[in-house]
Amino acid sequence: MLLRALVVWLMIIALETLHGIVRQVFIAPNIGDLPARQLGVFTGSLLILAVVWFFYEWLQVVTVKGQLVVGAGWCVLTILFEVSLGLALGLSWQRLLSDYDIRQGGLMLFGMLILVFSLRIVSLIRAKS
Repeated sequence: MLLRALVVWLMIIALETLHGIVRQVFIAPNIGDLPARQLGVFTGSLLILAVVWFFYEWLQVVTVKGQLVVGAGWCVLTILFEVSLGLALGLSWQRLLSDYDIRQGGLMLFGMLILVFSLRIVSLIRAKS
């Protein structure tokens, strides 16, 4: 299960990286950096849910506890990836943390909550289908 969860996270992070590049190249110049990052949280959350939906059966994480543990692991890995990438790109800690500060317009906490609960959300939606 852990290897499968890691594979799915790698797919999520690759898609989110591409999503971030597209956002910075095509959207941010038109609406501004902060609004583009805010919009990106919502579109990124939809992308995460789509990936999880597609790989849900393959992951074979059926218990609520397992779903939350995998989601929390994905969240930790994602934060480590984002901080590492941000620092490598020369972003300041202030800039990195601003994405998580609601008072500064940062909505990344919402995105991280979607990531943590993504398996559970997909599980509940699939159960109703």
